[in-house]
Amino acid sequence: MSATNELTPAQRDDLRTVAAMIIPASDEYKVPGADDPAIQADMLATLGRDTALVRQALDHLARLAGRPLAELNSAKRDTVATEFRATGGAAAATLVRVVLQCYYRDDRVLRSLGLELRAPFPKGYALEQGDWSLLDPVKARAGTLRRAQ
Repeated sequence: MSATNELTPAQRDDLRTVAAMIIPASDEYKVPGADDPAIQADMLATLGRDTALVRQALDHLARLAGRPLAELNSAKRDTVATEFRATGGAAAATLVRVVLQCYYRDDRVLRSLGLELRAPFPKGYALEQGDWSLLDPVKARAGTLRRAQ
């Protein structure tokens, strides 16, 4: 490929397939799956610095599958996905993050969550107060990081 941020057609098919496995469409909540064409276009347009790791993840999936993931039936895809989760490392984590970030900025998904269609800043979003005691184990580890000089 000449452009560094492009995926091959097989990689794009596998991205669409794995995205649908991560977040399938829901009739109950009236939201598309992460394989929706608009969400996929957003993923491809915004890969940027994550392109290399996403390519690596998609290539690893194809190696585990023995062919493009999109060509497998759903049972075999699930088996490959289980192995991928165990062996995919940083590339797998990056692929999942890319799918999630693009999915959760889609207007239809935001509407289904009852969120205003706007940037989070400068107005921000109000969050319910949580249980601050959950941070106690982190606070107890104080001093494990090197102090700034």
